[in-house]
Order: sequence, then structure tokens, then C-alpha cells
Amino acid sequence: MSFLEAIVLGIVQGLTEFLPVSSSGHLIIGKELLGVEVNPDAETTFEVLVHCATVLSTIFVFRSEILKLLQGFFKFQLNEETQYIIKICVSMIPVLVVGVFFKEQVKNIFGEGVVLVGLMLLVTAILLTLTHFVKFRQQKEISYLDAFIIGVSQAVAVFPGLSRSGATISTGLLLGNKRAEIARFSFLMVLVPILGETFLHILGGDFAPEVSGIPIVSLIAGFLAAFVSGLIACKVMIAIVKQSKLIYFAVYVAIVGIFSFLLGLNVF
Repeated sequence: MSFLEAIVLGIVQGLTEFLPVSSSGHLIIGKELLGVEVNPDAETTFEVLVHCATVLSTIFVFRSEILKLLQGFFKFQLNEETQYIIKICVSMIPVLVVGVFFKEQVKNIFGEGVVLVGLMLLVTAILLTLTHFVKFRQQKEISYLDAFIIGVSQAVAVFPGLSRSGATISTGLLLGNKRAEIARFSFLMVLVPILGETFLHILGGDFAPEVSGIPIVSLIAGFLAAFVSGLIACKVMIAIVKQSKLIYFAVYVAIVGIFSFLLGLNVF
């Protein structure tokens, strides 16, 4: 993977991680179009690295909210902040189960080809469209049951092309949660799983050039590109959810999904 390819893919990851268009799907399409060929281990290493970069951009954007949550939590009381953190923990249960027991099985059975990406992008488009036409009474806060159901949607997003943010935000909206609240919850609930996975890769030495096969300069370039573009996309997405404009992404995702499906069939 060259320096320029890493920057392009980093930008793709940063922009699409928060927008409901599937970062993993766009990375696969991007590598297909750029002709980037790396071994599976190197591919996983790069994806973990750029995901970590977007998580750090999330922490930066929500730094004041995160600090407030931690301050409330360490009062060791069942206050609003502690309950919110517990809900985030509840939401992580499904993705933990899938990540530990089923993630590799899903990859082995379904693969990660552009045909599958295209199909899952179309599923994402359907979810986003439902949030536009199906209206529910807005709730004041996310319940524990809501948190678990949203967590299930995040776990299902293990399929490449099924947008994690699109699935979790759509699920929250269909459950009747407030738009601004579900956007924040969707971004915060993924922090621990991705940081944990990154930590395991660091312990395993997977980021070393001799292990990943990717030059250290390319890894750094991809990381910085994902972080900066992630900062922009995170703030933009919050505004978009508040303004109820997810239907435009549904159209975009449907078009990209069809393109990806046809690309995988070698129509072009």
C-alpha cells in the first residue's frame, strides 16, 4: 500500500465512518477501484488503525460530554451519568458476543466481496428510508431495552456494507428516540469495542511494518487522514440527523450499492 493510497483510503474511512454509508463497504470498493492488493492480515491491520483514528476524532468532538460522564460515574452513585454509561455497556453486549464467537464465521461464510457489499448497502438504504417515512412519538431518553436493541443492530453491522452508524441511528429513530440523543449514543457506544480491538493489535505487534507489510509512513498517513476527515464528518453527521436529512443518504447508498453489485459481477 503506497503513501497516496493510504491517504485516500484514510479519508474514505474518516468521512464514511460517521455518515450512514458504511465505511467498511467504501473501503472495500475503494481498494477494488484503486487496485490495492494486500494480504488479509495487513488489510485487517489497516482497517483497525483507521477505525482507531475515527474513534479518537469522536473522543475529541465529544470530549466535554465524555468528561462529564466520567465525573458523574466516579461519584459512585446511580446518577444520570452512571445510568448512561450502563446503557452503553448494555449496548456492547451483542457486539461482544458476535465479535468473539461469530465474526470470523460470518466472514468465512459470506466473504467480503463487492457483491455482498452492494447488497448490504441496499439494506442500509432501506433502513434510512424507513426513518424518513415511519414516524414515532419522540421519547425523552434511551431506555435500557432500547440500548440493547441498538446494540443488536450494531452487531449485525458486522456485514461489510451494512453501515454501523446507519443501522444504529435508524434503529434508535424507529424506536422513537430523540434525534440528537441517538446520534450521540451511536457515536459513543462504539468507542470501547474499537479501542479494545486496537489495543489487542498493538499487543500483538500487528502494526509493525515487518508484520503488516505496510510501510510505517503509509500507516501514519492513513491514520492522520482518517482522524482529520473523521472530525469533519462527525460534526456534519450530528447536524444532518437533527435536520432529518437521512433520506438523501438513502438515495446515495442505493446508487453505490447497485454500482458495487454490478462491479462485483464484472459488468463494467
